[in-house]
Amino acid sequence: MPTRTARTAWTGGLQDGTGQVELASSGAGKYDVSFPKRAADAADGTTSPEELIAAAHSSCYAMALSAEIGNAGATPRSLDVTADVTLGPDPAGGFRISGVKITVRGQVDGLDAAGFITAAEAAKAGCPVSKALAGVDNITLDAALES
Repeated sequence: MPTRTARTAWTGGLQDGTGQVELASSGAGKYDVSFPKRAADAADGTTSPEELIAAAHSSCYAMALSAEIGNAGATPRSLDVTADVTLGPDPAGGFRISGVKITVRGQVDGLDAAGFITAAEAAKAGCPVSKALAGVDNITLDAALES
């Protein structure tokens, strides 16, 4: 499997510095980052490590869930996955990712609500990004079929 690369160029200190993250492997874009905006309620046009982790988790989870649905003999028509990643204080000092909430709504042919929940839980356990985030104390899942 390939290795993917992102690069950040940073200037200045934590509070007054700024950076730009580049999705180098794909060339999909460059995004501004700053700690004050990372810690603020409004992102104001900048991204953050938490938003990038949320993007990675939601896309990885969608792929894992589509695989689990297929393994159950069903067909996903649509999956809408949101990952909310929260930055919080670390009791040992500094900060840490204190929680991740995955919300998924799906339209699936050939699977009832209980089967969908089973596939959703299996995807949460099997998604490589979920595994990478195993140190996060609180990863929750809200999964439901839509008609």
